[in-house]
Amino acid sequence: MQATILSDDVGTVEATAHDGQLLIDPADLPSALGWELKPEGLCQGNVCVPVRDAAALFGDDKLDVAAVAAALGRPAIVDAAAGIAAVALGAERRQQALDGLRAPSFTLPDLDGVPHQLQEWRGNKKLLVAFASW
Repeated sequence: MQATILSDDVGTVEATAHDGQLLIDPADLPSALGWELKPEGLCQGNVCVPVRDAAALFGDDKLDVAAVAAALGRPAIVDAAAGIAAVALGAERRQQALDGLRAPSFTLPDLDGVPHQLQEWRGNKKLLVAFASW
């Protein structure tokens, strides 16, 4: 199935739903979350987050999106059956946003699938509608 992962950007990757887990191929991690699994841990550019037990990130032979988010210290909500996950920003960026009273930059598709960035509407009031089906 195609899964959509909302993080710093929106990524769409092939995934498998298994026992409530959203599982992706390790090679798809950079396009899904912007991180890469290396022997030294989860890495993004020159920054690596050590992972004590890399095997705990896996379900079968694929990466569990929620386990990867937890290893990065980022809260996540996963609806594996629907093929969607939302991974929050790291604690430091969330705190900066709260301190500055500004939402962090993000990109989301409109109803026609056209991506838009939050800053496109800077200076205008915005309403972001979010819902859950459960």
